[in-house]
Amino acid sequence: MKSEKITRYVLFAVSFIILLIFAGMVFSLAGGAIPVFKEYGLKFIFSSDWNPTQGREFYGALPFIAGTLLTSFVALLICLPLSFSTSLFIAEYYHKTRVAKFLGTMVDLLAGVPSIVYGLWGFYALRPVIISLGLSDQGFGVFTSAVILAIMIIPYATSLSNEIITMVPNELKEAAYSLGATRFEVIFSVIFPNARSGIVASYILALGRALGETMAVTMLIGNANIIPKGLFSTGNTMASLIANQFGEADGLKLSALIAIGLLLFLITGIVNAIGKYIIRKMS
Repeated sequence: MKSEKITRYVLFAVSFIILLIFAGMVFSLAGGAIPVFKEYGLKFIFSSDWNPTQGREFYGALPFIAGTLLTSFVALLICLPLSFSTSLFIAEYYHKTRVAKFLGTMVDLLAGVPSIVYGLWGFYALRPVIISLGLSDQGFGVFTSAVILAIMIIPYATSLSNEIITMVPNELKEAAYSLGATRFEVIFSVIFPNARSGIVASYILALGRALGETMAVTMLIGNANIIPKGLFSTGNTMASLIANQFGEADGLKLSALIAIGLLLFLITGIVNAIGKYIIRKMS
């Protein structure tokens, strides 16, 4: 009984520390963002102007919110079919074969590659391809960034989906096969209904990584402080803006960057909350 009480107190203390860290993040970001919201109010969120010129300062977050959401959701759209197909190949069609084990190992390795490596690869390999196809004069833009983001999150989503698919009981699949079901029917009538909440969760986590990605996007999006006019237009994201300008910022500009960090924190939280709601509905 004594050891049980100690364990309970230790777990409570650790959980309380996590809550303190969360509260500390929220209050410190909110405190740093107060000056810019006092100056501009909600115009800061909905304005597309970003002018750091002294005497004519005005800061608006809309271009960076738009750039972040556009790159992340385009990346997710690219990721979905590729990741789902790969996870089915590894976890169902070639499960426990040497090919599946090798591919699964490669996927796990790619999931751990630093984002700066993806950015370098995109700059020296993908960007020239975009230019050669005539999609962008300089190879920079939302689409280029979204493709790299998709390549980054495909291994992450695939690895998580693999684990979920392999957890579907074999008895259910064998019962379906015994009734004459085809492999296609088993996948979409047995595997997917049982694994869909976990698969959706893996894509929500992958989207969360895409929303907060910094270095790879910074190297490829063009870093233009404007609302993207299309997929092949340059733009900027919230994380890239902070990475580029935080070191030299002070005063109201520093507050604006902190406020953008707070907005990114809130957007990520909202996306995760929506994802959890969807998962509960699908369970």
